[in-house]
Amino acid sequence: MKKAPLYSRSRRPAGASNSTLHPSLPGSLHDSSPPPSAPAASTRWSRLRAFPRRHARPLWTLAAVLLVALGAAGQHALFPLPARLTQKDIDAAVRHALQGEPLPSPYAKAYEAVRPSVVRVVGLDTEASEEGKVSDDPKAHGRSTGTGVVIIDNGTILTNLHVVIGAKRIKVTFFDGHQSEASMIGAQPENDLAVLRAKSIPDDLQAATMRGTGDLLPGDEVVAIGFPFGIGPSASGGVVSGLKRQFRSPDGERLTNLIQFDAAANPGNSGGPLVTMDGSVVGIVTAILNPGEQGTFIGIGFAVPIENAAAAAGMPPF
Repeated sequence: MKKAPLYSRSRRPAGASNSTLHPSLPGSLHDSSPPPSAPAASTRWSRLRAFPRRHARPLWTLAAVLLVALGAAGQHALFPLPARLTQKDIDAAVRHALQGEPLPSPYAKAYEAVRPSVVRVVGLDTEASEEGKVSDDPKAHGRSTGTGVVIIDNGTILTNLHVVIGAKRIKVTFFDGHQSEASMIGAQPENDLAVLRAKSIPDDLQAATMRGTGDLLPGDEVVAIGFPFGIGPSASGGVVSGLKRQFRSPDGERLTNLIQFDAAANPGNSGGPLVTMDGSVVGIVTAILNPGEQGTFIGIGFAVPIENAAAAAGMPPF
């Protein structure tokens, strides 16, 4: 006898699936719950999208810094900085420049500084000609030739007394060739100095710069400028050999407080300036020592300190 099927009186809730019968089957076709990791991934993505909004200012600052750094790197690549100069590089550059255009020597600079103030002085034995002009050939009736230096731009000139003493006329020739008669307006025989005043002067006459000898030392470089044997103006370089020297001239005149130097000086240099390397006159060349009878230079010359020479011209002491 067939049995009738039995039915449960309870009904399955609406929406129930077979997964309730098999909860251990995660791949059930009726499993509609989301995967466990979906909420966490969504949260992280939301945070990432919100990060720029929360940190906008620091991010812009960082971007600006990066742009500046990139710009500096690009500029360095396009315009690389020059290599740092070393002392060797500087020395090489100086040598190269000197080879192309050598610098003048200190003696040349001193000569150029004083040259416009140096004059040729000639003592003449004759009176002025009928026309009242100075002869162009002093050898015909000249008695002495020496040198002078302009100390005031009105034509005041210092020279040695032995160059002009006894002369009937004095003629001076300036650096530009201008010639003029001159008169002696002062003398200091104890220092063999004479002060002249030219009757006419060039328009651009320059007076020499003078400095005291208080800081002058043996070994200091000097240049003597003058007309040795009438040739010049000539320059000769040397050093100060000593200070406060004494010298007795052939006629018995004794000179004291002299500057001794070894720059070449010969007859005709008398009255010329003794100049330091800064172009300043520190003395007036007055004598050379030669035990023989030639009267030429053997390495010892003497100059009167400019302090004495300025006093002879009535100038205030240094």
